[in-house]
Amino acid sequence: MTNDRKHRRSPKSPLLSAAKHHRHHRRDSAFDAAEVGFSGASFTGAVFNLSTTIVGAGIMALPATFKQLGLIPGVTLIIFAAILTEVSIDMILRFSKSSKSSSYAGLAGDAFGGFGRTVLQVCIVVNNLGMLVVYLIIIGDVLAGTWTEGVHHRGVMEEWVGDHWWTSRSSLLLLTTVFVIAPLISFKRVDSLRYTSALSVGLAVVFVAITAGVAIVKLLEGTIRMPVLFPEVVDQASFWKLFTTIPILVTAYICHHNVHPIENELTDPSQMKSIVKTSLFLCSSVYVATSFFGFLLFGEETLDDVLSNFDGDLGIPYSSVLDDVVRVSYGVHLMLVFPIVFFSLRLNVDGLLFPYALPVAYDNKRFFSLTVFLMAFIFLGANFVPSIWDAFQFTGATATISVGYIFPALIALRDNQNIATKKDRLLSWLMILLAVSSSTVAILSDMYSFFVPTKGHKS
Repeated sequence: MTNDRKHRRSPKSPLLSAAKHHRHHRRDSAFDAAEVGFSGASFTGAVFNLSTTIVGAGIMALPATFKQLGLIPGVTLIIFAAILTEVSIDMILRFSKSSKSSSYAGLAGDAFGGFGRTVLQVCIVVNNLGMLVVYLIIIGDVLAGTWTEGVHHRGVMEEWVGDHWWTSRSSLLLLTTVFVIAPLISFKRVDSLRYTSALSVGLAVVFVAITAGVAIVKLLEGTIRMPVLFPEVVDQASFWKLFTTIPILVTAYICHHNVHPIENELTDPSQMKSIVKTSLFLCSSVYVATSFFGFLLFGEETLDDVLSNFDGDLGIPYSSVLDDVVRVSYGVHLMLVFPIVFFSLRLNVDGLLFPYALPVAYDNKRFFSLTVFLMAFIFLGANFVPSIWDAFQFTGATATISVGYIFPALIALRDNQNIATKKDRLLSWLMILLAVSSSTVAILSDMYSFFVPTKGHKS
């Protein structure tokens, strides 16, 4: 039992003093299970919650990465990213157990002090804010439509009821925020979202199944051809463009910020490693299937947000119905994913602003003030960020790589508890090398592509 939990269970303990002396052990889960009569989360519920954290908006950009990379490099990198993610999470879990840290930020604080904890929390906040802005952008694309490469892709509300003031993008996002997202982000325990998480995973599978079914039918009819196996590099600009896909692949697996909140609520915390492996296998399967069949179906017409491709004739019977089912199901999926990522965002913002206070769930005023402020910021961001590709590239090449790979590697190399093996050190240097080099190249290639657009591609 950690020191912080002992203090919280004793009403006579000097809580604030303990927090000051044990800042990096500040418990960042919402509630102590024993204090609210909660018996603990199940293995299945934890798998759904972690899988939902992973399968968010990243899946929509993966078919576009296949268009850039080709089939074989695309599949290879998806699997490689999953393996690297499992390695980094395993490091976090082992070093957290050794240092008795109950949060990722607490582990960073144990390794590098208050400065390290703060830097990690900033990275998590930037990563989660970027992801949540992307979620709202895609929800807006689904409901109200979007402009991509000079072409207007109609939203489902525009198709169903026509063009009205209340079907505008900002109006629909506001209604969705108030009546759907706001109630879900008001829960103070992550396990409360297990049923919505299960539904969100199911809706992601629906999307994959429909995409695969349509692609297979058209392939058998001979109306589409197999996708290219390797990238087509025609000039220097197209070569550098390949590296802009790296932040997308990195972002697709980031769930490190929710590992501890989920583990803290488990009936049996020793199950967490199996939960991570199960979730990564499930999500990798969904990612490979979505990327392959999405690219197979739309080929070179695959857009940065593949959902935007589902607004026209698919060339099969009931095409318009299938379009609507795909878009609505994934739009609802993102609405259900939103609170899982928001949960971690709120905890880390609270940790940055109120490092010595009791957990935010114990203070209703602070809880709801932070919730409203963060939601307003995300809402404004979703109305001004131009595309999900822009958001993914920015957060993926900076904060996301730091949260997913650089910090776990640095913690293992720091090795305050003297438990790191030679394998840990080797993998840590490998992760740092890959993270720093890929991030640098991705940022430089983004700048290059901005000034020298690839032939046949419009920025």
